[in-house]
Amino acid sequence: MNRYKRVLLKLSGEALAGDKKTGFDEATCIKVANQVKQLVQEGIEVGVVIGGGNFWRGRTSETIDRTKADQIGMLATVMNCIYVSEIFRYAGMKTQVLTPFECGSMTKIFSKDRANKYFEKGMVVFLAGGTGHPYFSTDTGVVLRAVELEADVILMAKAVDGVYDSDPKKNPGAKKYSEISLKEALDKQLAVVDLSATVLAMENKMPMLVFALEKEESIIKAVHGKSDGTVVTA
Repeated sequence: MNRYKRVLLKLSGEALAGDKKTGFDEATCIKVANQVKQLVQEGIEVGVVIGGGNFWRGRTSETIDRTKADQIGMLATVMNCIYVSEIFRYAGMKTQVLTPFECGSMTKIFSKDRANKYFEKGMVVFLAGGTGHPYFSTDTGVVLRAVELEADVILMAKAVDGVYDSDPKKNPGAKKYSEISLKEALDKQLAVVDLSATVLAMENKMPMLVFALEKEESIIKAVHGKSDGTVVTA
């Protein structure tokens, strides 16, 4: 029996770029698609949120207005979702991309009822465009959508394999947590997700699992309780 009925998968843009660090690594995206296809075949409903870091890091810009920088970032997530959605279709799944703002005929406007209708049809629902507002990150967008859609868990597929007490890239002796609460992570300033996302997740008791996307069958293992990532309790 599956641990979860509905999951929200957060993919980092950087992880999808693979070694190229920017754009898309098609082989990586196909591996993700094949894993999600297995979950869908098991009857699990899957929503997907993708960050925009493989195209744009607006907060690092010193020349562009923050609101405009965030709007570019939202559009980067739309491009990512359209691309990965097509990879999923190539793998044999039915998909739909929802956004909180109009994108012509490319996407449909998000609503809980619409998303639930697609889930009932066995479709993978891509939730692009963040919250639709500046000053909110994709972290906040994924927690918001997870809460709205009553997901059982947020699966955070990253380039790092869990939550550490310090940056493992800078500190070879960094300790990885097998489990940590959002409050403890907040107290220790570990930044699992940003502050607004953390508060929203805590208030709504939304758990997360942080793991490395690149590991073999990492998404399937996460759903089946076999991941070596970090369980983040609310």
